[in-house]
Amino acid sequence: MVNRFPSLRAPATPLVMAGSMNEVAGWVAPIATMIAAMMTAANLGARVTGWGFVVFTVGSVAWTIVAIGTGQTNLLATNGFLTLVNLVGIWRWLGRQATVEDSGAKAAEAGPLTPLGALIGARVEGPGGEAGKIVEAMAESDGLRLNYVIVSTGGVGGVGEALRAIPVRSISVRDDGSVATRLTRAEIDSLPPLQKDHWPAAL
Repeated sequence: MVNRFPSLRAPATPLVMAGSMNEVAGWVAPIATMIAAMMTAANLGARVTGWGFVVFTVGSVAWTIVAIGTGQTNLLATNGFLTLVNLVGIWRWLGRQATVEDSGAKAAEAGPLTPLGALIGARVEGPGGEAGKIVEAMAESDGLRLNYVIVSTGGVGGVGEALRAIPVRSISVRDDGSVATRLTRAEIDSLPPLQKDHWPAAL
């Protein structure tokens, strides 16, 4: 018999609603986990990493819903613990580390200072555009004067990259915090690649 009054259909039962919630959570959980993993692995700064942990939290909560709906005790216990870990990550990166980076940036604006932590991961701009990315900085033990930086070129995600040392006299930090060099990408590529455990004592 055709229902002539579709607006009078019986409301969804709690069982049906629970099934729909489990289905949605089943999609949200893996998607959020994959996005969060990419955000944290990219190492794009404290805030991006912190928001990565926020997305991780969404994923762990979704996995918890799936665990409750399917009766998987081990999945429930695992993601209950991971939710706590993710909350610590949010505090660590969106709270503490973001505050440290903001304070360092304000100090740099007030005087001729550069937060050394900001150098790691900074992109180096040469005359023809991006010339590489700083992955490490080496300072002299006596006086802690910066001697050279290690710049990564080529590769994807660190695979196939080449590391080269650029003396500090060849780089400068701009007012906006970005790093510039007078060397072109070709000149950087012409420098000898560094070998593991054989970095120079000084340049």
